[in-house]
Amino acid sequence: MKVTRPMLAVAAAAAALALTGCGGSEGDAEAVAAVPSAATGSLEHLAAEVKCKPNMQTDADEIRQAICKNADGKFILATFATDRGQREWINGAKDYGGHYLVGRKWVAVGETSTVNALRKTLGGDIEEGTDHAAMESGGATHSGH
Repeated sequence: MKVTRPMLAVAAAAAALALTGCGGSEGDAEAVAAVPSAATGSLEHLAAEVKCKPNMQTDADEIRQAICKNADGKFILATFATDRGQREWINGAKDYGGHYLVGRKWVAVGETSTVNALRKTLGGDIEEGTDHAAMESGGATHSGH
């Protein structure tokens, strides 16, 4: 099956919404201690590093994506064939909110506490999606007609 970019964007959006919703959450007050160098490897290798058995959702040449759950929480783990494909996926997914742990050709998406815990093992950089709660409280009012 050929996976197109619009299909990947829809999958990313669904993953972000399913895991984090559009509501805001308090940041994890605990500072992340020494962060290791970003891990590398296949989706299965990364999943094994964080002790989860991946439930594959997408297995295509451009992207491999699975739902994972471990002691730290539930998250999406995805690996990419190219850096560009990864960046396009992240940029599309960020519109739907969420918390992203980003390594070289991989990303983990989950709640703040889950992403921070994964970072202690996988390394990587944390990126945040759009905070819809902040946008809604920015003074906009909605009237029902």
